Amino acid sequence: MILVIGASGATGKLVVEQLLLAQQQVRVLVRPNSAQLEVFRAYPQLDVRVGNIAEFSSSELDTMIKGVTAVICCLGHRATFQGIFGHPRRLVTDAVNHVCQAIVRNYTDVPVKFILMNSTGCRDEAKSERPSLAHRAVVALLRVCLPPHPDNEAAARTLRAYSSAETGVDWIIVRPDSLVNEPEVTAYEAHPSPLRDAIFDAGKTSRANVAHFMCQLVLDPHLWQQWQGQSPVLYNTKC
Repeated sequence: MILVIGASGATGKLVVEQLLLAQQQVRVLVRPNSAQLEVFRAYPQLDVRVGNIAEFSSSELDTMIKGVTAVICCLGHRATFQGIFGHPRRLVTDAVNHVCQAIVRNYTDVPVKFILMNSTGCRDEAKSERPSLAHRAVVALLRVCLPPHPDNEAAARTLRAYSSAETGVDWIIVRPDSLVNEPEVTAYEAHPSPLRDAIFDAGKTSRANVAHFMCQLVLDPHLWQQWQGQSPVLYNTKC
């Protein structure tokens, strides 16, 4: 069973679609007021759970991850004034932490794969990525003025703090560059670190390609092994 969090979002919907095409068992968590709720309920092969993860009790979280072998988190802040500047400001971080804690509580002997959709704006601290001074100055400003950015950074930091050997959480953080909509999956590349400046020379990554890569990480053991415990950066081949 693959759990998709943020399944009603622009990328999350594509993840669900591609997993269903691959005939996978999929569980989705959807907010009660989501327009996507009735759409998902029309698919008998989907296990639809309704609620706000921030309000789940420990027992409800345990039930949600029961039987889950992989988690794909596409959760993000809505592109509205309330979504960007309102609460909860730690939406993604808290969701990652809640799910990881549930995995830890229920860990037996098989780690759960956790894939977090993040951003090239969040550097991989483990690799000592060092962008330009101007880039770092803009990021410092974003941390103060744009709450979703520090949330994304904290979410990645939270997930990296978990170790599969000790907790049962096996993770990969996927970092697309500027997201664009394309009708289908196209050629794309994954790299250990950014090839270009995410602020001053951003590339493009289609949501379809991000969804495809995250699904393949779950479905292809060799690809998972290649990127396990890393934060690959994704670009469209022609970006």
